[in-house]
Amino acid sequence: MKKYIVIIFILLCVFANAQITTLTPGKAAPGFNLINVDSKEVSLDNYPTAKGFILVFTCNTCPYAKAYEQRIIDLNNKYAAQGYPVIAINPNDPEISGGDSFDKMKALAKAKNYTFPYLFDKGQVATNLYGAKNTPHLFVVSKTSNGNMIQYTGAIDNDPENADPNKIKYVEQVITSLINNEKPPVTITKAIGCTVKRKSI
Repeated sequence: MKKYIVIIFILLCVFANAQITTLTPGKAAPGFNLINVDSKEVSLDNYPTAKGFILVFTCNTCPYAKAYEQRIIDLNNKYAAQGYPVIAINPNDPEISGGDSFDKMKALAKAKNYTFPYLFDKGQVATNLYGAKNTPHLFVVSKTSNGNMIQYTGAIDNDPENADPNKIKYVEQVITSLINNEKPPVTITKAIGCTVKRKSI
């Protein structure tokens, strides 16, 4: 019986995600006001001097998200000072994925010494606006004369297991190009990770 419940749950999550449209490069990046693990609200407006953002939809529980934790930290360490800070958002509904509760998010951020926001997306509002479907799912955003615009969406790199020294670091390529006022060499890749845990919609 338990096996069938798990199968039904997975199918419901897959169906819910299929109804969501992921924003693509060239689209405006939606704003949000979400609660950080320090219980303060965070929005893109909190970063007036930023050139853009590395938005990461990630979580506590997915093995892929765990495998990318250090790489997300490294992205912030490398690019925040250059104008592209990381903002992490947990897209999972904690009623479906208990390991992604706000208290457990706070514990993870403390254990990993996150120096960037890790935001709780109550009601999955930002998650649905961006159309995040996996953990992790990346959106690189830049500030332009037309507002905050999405420049890239997809995976951090092509090596979930972090075993290939010659991996293609998609996000680093994109950020480097933007900093140099060049066109990114890639704008869309397939996000690699677990399905976002959504309620049926």
